Amino acid sequence: MSEPTAAESLAKKRFLALSLIRLSGIVLIMVGLACALDRIDIPSARLIGVMLIVFGVIDAFLIPALFAKRWKSSDA
Repeated sequence: MSEPTAAESLAKKRFLALSLIRLSGIVLIMVGLACALDRIDIPSARLIGVMLIVFGVIDAFLIPALFAKRWKSSDA
């Protein structure tokens, strides 16, 4: 096997970063759902749950798209 080129190495790092960002967003959504459905007993759990869900959706769907767009335009 040959050594990966700089472009391949960069692409792998970016893919890993996008995957971890999406995964963290899904985790935020799951914890937010648990809070919003009163599965976690903390004060004002519903409000915290809704906020976590919103941040999770942003983290899972919008941030990776923005990063991909920015990386694509900087490669050109």
